[in-house]
Amino acid sequence: MTDRLASCSCGQLQARVEGEPLRVSICHCLACQRRTGGPFAQQARYRREQVALTGRSTEFVRVGDEGPGARFHFCPVCGATVFYEPLGLPDCLAIPVGAFADPGFPAPTVSVYEERMHGWVQPPADAQHFP
Repeated sequence: MTDRLASCSCGQLQARVEGEPLRVSICHCLACQRRTGGPFAQQARYRREQVALTGRSTEFVRVGDEGPGARFHFCPVCGATVFYEPLGLPDCLAIPVGAFADPGFPAPTVSVYEERMHGWVQPPADAQHFP
């Protein structure tokens, strides 16, 4: 079984996951661009029981463009987001793929808000694509 560790920049807040993600996606919405400081956000969704959390987090709740939004948990020391709770999916947690610092992490299978995608970004051709 696959075991992965996601961490903030200083290591104070961590999420250890067992097993494969339910879904790996990229989001091109403007809120995700602002939140990550990049042209899109990539996240892996897990069942809550797959995730063991350690450390302290500060929360920020963001109302979604569509749907109920999410509760983001970031390190109060270094500011890095380590996980978030999609408010419409109470049995799941999402973890930014970059928090794993694993270049071998599985590619995204879903790409959303592509109408806001930067022109040079090319999601995997075999992913599901949503405008």
